[in-house]
Amino acid sequence: MLERIALHQTRLRTPGLGLDPKGVALGAKGIVLLPSIDRLVALFAVYTREHSLEDVMSSLEIQLARSKLGTREILCSFAAESSDRMDLWAETARLVGGFTFTGTSRHFVQYRDAAAPFGYDAGQLLQSDAAIALYADKFTQGYEIEKPLDLRALLLRLMPHVDPSTYEAAGTRYLVAEAGLGPALIHYLVRSRVEGQVFIAEWPPASAFDDGPVHRTVVLVPELPKRMHPLLQSTPGITTFLPNAPGVAVEVGFRHPIHLRACPVFDPAGLVLLRGRGDDPWTIEKVPKSGDLRAFARVELRTTKELASISKTTSEPEPVRVPLRVLPSAAPWKNVTASWIEPREIPLLRRLIYALPHDAIARTKIALTPRGAFLRAQGGIEAIPLGTFFNEIHPHLFLPAGFEVTPAVAPEVLHRALGAPATHSVFVTANAQAFAIDDADFAPLENAVLEAAPLDALAAEAIELVLTGAALELKLDQPLGVFALRGAEPPDDDGASD
Repeated sequence: MLERIALHQTRLRTPGLGLDPKGVALGAKGIVLLPSIDRLVALFAVYTREHSLEDVMSSLEIQLARSKLGTREILCSFAAESSDRMDLWAETARLVGGFTFTGTSRHFVQYRDAAAPFGYDAGQLLQSDAAIALYADKFTQGYEIEKPLDLRALLLRLMPHVDPSTYEAAGTRYLVAEAGLGPALIHYLVRSRVEGQVFIAEWPPASAFDDGPVHRTVVLVPELPKRMHPLLQSTPGITTFLPNAPGVAVEVGFRHPIHLRACPVFDPAGLVLLRGRGDDPWTIEKVPKSGDLRAFARVELRTTKELASISKTTSEPEPVRVPLRVLPSAAPWKNVTASWIEPREIPLLRRLIYALPHDAIARTKIALTPRGAFLRAQGGIEAIPLGTFFNEIHPHLFLPAGFEVTPAVAPEVLHRALGAPATHSVFVTANAQAFAIDDADFAPLENAVLEAAPLDALAAEAIELVLTGAALELKLDQPLGVFALRGAEPPDDDGASD
């Protein structure tokens, strides 16, 4: 039977139970009683979502207990230290269907709740030799400890949940390749210019029929390009893992029920790879020696004849010249000031001109050639969405937008190599064909755009008769008043001109 503790009460019957500075009944330890293992997992899943177990890890104990009735339940004990810590554990336990107790050695009373803000005290102690006696408002029960439960072993036995959101997660990745796939994976990553570390891990034989240990290639990639995610995640024999905490990683596409970063039970010097679909985890007690990924690149040697140590003759070297190539570029577009409209698109340009604003027409220049129309606008040509856009890489040199030249020479060198006069603008197409247009041939689009109808001459005789006629005169018989024109009469016919 429990008794509520009153304010300023100092005498308590439960051994090892005292009052903290707030007047709350508190022992040296706290215990959470849970009915099953799934409630224990829920307790840690809720608690580790916002808090770490590091502060209670040194005193945390998980035990399987058996009551006098033969039922088996879970006891999770830890150092109480303060009522603030106990309040947090009590709220979490209440959420997952557990009970919270506090005490010191064998006797533990129910921790405070809304009915007893200062806690409870046992009215009468249980006369039993049980290892632990728990006193609650609804029951009093003794428990024997059957065996301890290891938190690390529990985390390894839990099956990760399916979580597709991890497929596109950024950050470090572990790539584990089965025997035979390691060299191909390394060559693919080196060829794709991916940086990382690689080591060979060894596991005991999977069965007695295996001749030797199992070897797998493990590649640690700090940042895997997104374009490689689908390939590496769908290739048989290659498993991808995301690090969840120092020393532990979970397979991509799955999520561990408990936040592993809040559970410091894994050795940072080793590595535990938790797999999905119910597969056993891969455990590496100590990470072996690793090397840079580029050191394992495929080496190729060319066959050469014996070289002479002394040159026999000397001569001038032949000039080294390579053809110009225009290749697609991933660089963003900039300084797009020209476009090329082929002849078949010129009728469309005529219809488009009706929709262009005045400023777009005023700042654009056009040159008509047998190859089509070339447009230039210093402020940008994007206002006319037609034709092939060109970047201005030199005052008189243009390349298609989204392309670059190779070999990568300076624009001045390229303009000089093309041999165009200084008064000509050179347009290099995507197939490395160059067009040179005299700058004088570019005329304002505003002057070339309008095709006006011819003027018709109008006869002016009737207008001339009206202009040469006499002016009309008004005669007033009365003084001007409020209505000035009242009483006005036209002049006599004698005064009018023919």
